[in-house]
Amino acid sequence: MKKGLISTITLLFLFVLTACGGGDDDTPTFTIGVIPAQTEGEMEGAMDKLQTTLNEGLNREVSVEVYPDYNGVVEAMNYEKIDMAFLGPLTYVIAQHKSGAKAIVTQLINDEPYYYSYIITHSDNPWNSLDEFLKNSNDVDFAFGDPNSTSGSLIPSIELEDRGFYVSEDEHAFNSVRYTGSHDATALAVQNQQVDAGAIDSAIYHQLVQAGKINGEKINIIWKSDKLFQYPWAVHQNTDEETIEQLQQIFLSIEDKEILDAFGATGFTKASNEDYQSIKDAAIKQGIIKE
Repeated sequence: MKKGLISTITLLFLFVLTACGGGDDDTPTFTIGVIPAQTEGEMEGAMDKLQTTLNEGLNREVSVEVYPDYNGVVEAMNYEKIDMAFLGPLTYVIAQHKSGAKAIVTQLINDEPYYYSYIITHSDNPWNSLDEFLKNSNDVDFAFGDPNSTSGSLIPSIELEDRGFYVSEDEHAFNSVRYTGSHDATALAVQNQQVDAGAIDSAIYHQLVQAGKINGEKINIIWKSDKLFQYPWAVHQNTDEETIEQLQQIFLSIEDKEILDAFGATGFTKASNEDYQSIKDAAIKQGIIKE
């Protein structure tokens, strides 16, 4: 009788403890949104590994989700649906302006935290420079990537605007202008001669060539921007310093090639809001951010 009573009390105690959120079960999931650096399906394995790495490092449940486009990640951050995001520099400065997001980590490419915007064309075309390409502007079709991409839209559009050839998708000196939605789609559109030239992230371009997804012999780089600070990983403005430091330590220790390759990275390093001031200035110039 006593043994049965003790068992009952023990079960009741465990039930109450669980109902009250005892242990680590009441710790909310740490959610991360990632922009599509590659096509979504090709990133799944790497993101699963990254999720596991962060689960163990933070000692809590982590969920990593690849979003279909740049704007979805910004909105998720703005409406506090995610705790952390991997963003392009432009989408980051928009999120920072709207919701106070904080850049804490960025990737290294060949041990440098920089990349470039390229304008590429098919090697069959006669142009070896942007000046030569623009002499034929009325007869050529041009492609940007995602409208919210730094290297695939913002920076090249400023270059073309400063040269007097572009104002908007509807006002320009080309035969046509289109948005492909992603860097790999732009590269394929140029390679397959669906457009005459397009803007692309330099790191992703080289990654596509190395992976054999694009034939580098069929592509000619005719313009290269100034240095751009790499894509940031940013947290919500209310994230505590302990969590930020833990996240930085975890990312800086990542050596898994599949995770690094998903971002075309050789490693990670710390980042801050100040690293993206030039991108913010460019966004203000284009009226994307209104102060």
